[in-house]
Amino acid sequence: MTATTPTEPKDPALRGGAAGAAGERERERERERVSAFWSLSRAMLLGMKRDRTATFFILLFPLVFLVFFGSVTKGSGSPHAKVAQVGAVQLFDSMQGGERAGLDQVLTITRTDDEPATLEKVRKGDFDALITQGPDGKVELRYSAADTVRAGALRGILDSVVQGANQAATGRPPAYVLDAQQVEDKSLKPIQFLTPGLLGWAVATGAVFGAALTLVNWRKTKVLRRLRLAPISAGTVVSSRIVVSLLTALLQSAVFLVVATSFFGLRLTGDWWLVIPLVACATLAFMSIGLLAGSVAKTEEAANGISQVIVLPMSFLSGSFFPLDGAPGWLQTISKIMPLHYLVDSAQSVLTRGGGVMDALPTMGGLLLFAAVLTAIAWRLFKWEDA
Repeated sequence: MTATTPTEPKDPALRGGAAGAAGERERERERERVSAFWSLSRAMLLGMKRDRTATFFILLFPLVFLVFFGSVTKGSGSPHAKVAQVGAVQLFDSMQGGERAGLDQVLTITRTDDEPATLEKVRKGDFDALITQGPDGKVELRYSAADTVRAGALRGILDSVVQGANQAATGRPPAYVLDAQQVEDKSLKPIQFLTPGLLGWAVATGAVFGAALTLVNWRKTKVLRRLRLAPISAGTVVSSRIVVSLLTALLQSAVFLVVATSFFGLRLTGDWWLVIPLVACATLAFMSIGLLAGSVAKTEEAANGISQVIVLPMSFLSGSFFPLDGAPGWLQTISKIMPLHYLVDSAQSVLTRGGGVMDALPTMGGLLLFAAVLTAIAWRLFKWEDA
């Protein structure tokens, strides 16, 4: 009987060879990275939940601005002026029907007989203007120059009424007629412009401050040092911060849109959902700014200061709070360098102006490129602990 010698190795590493063992170790490391990624993301979310101050300034503080500005501008429409009519003014008294109703939409006319007292009220601001008409038919408008915009509007209204009355008296139609129409929906309200700008400011603030302060705090409290000793790469730490920032930004967007549409009459256009990928790309861009600030700052105070210096000017110069159409050319050029300018402009386009994919796609590409460049710089400057 011939004895047989077993040739099948009992050790799995030997049986599968070196390649099999290496593959198993790689899979194990991948599982560890995934587990560390979700653990870090969960820890950041729980930390933000426990820190009520951070929750307020990141989520609720921007919403306070929306509620404030939305309440102030709610119901705003065409300019409405308070005018005092002293005595009989045939120009106004003869107007009837739809013509009179149109005048009442822009002027609140109060009758009075005391011209000196009424003139004093105009000076004090109780009335925007005083109107009288003499026996020769001459109409006099007396107004305050304190509000130049309202004064110009009043003169334009009165000029229009006088021209219409003259044409009616002569019986000759005008040689030319101007048909001026608003290009947007005539129901457009200030909230249509406020919401995209304030949303962009909120997203920028949350992403920049969240990334910067988290990095500095973790470095200061030696959390990063402990993570470095664990099988966790810098990429895992950054990726978990990205997930938290994206979730925060999308939550901000949802709250803003719900409040603006439910309480202040925001009307969304057909492709409004494009604001979601816009906000996601913008979050990555603003977060890269925060990562860069957190990489170079050594204290939380320094990180906060650097973030403030970046976010505040960017917010005011990007049209988040007020339009820059009348600003000097050099200021508009500076505005176009800032990523928030493009987020606000594209968000307004898709949310309230009927914009589509091509209005958002170039902005998303530019924001992602900006994020890639600044993240690469932050990666080179990243430190696990203070030197």
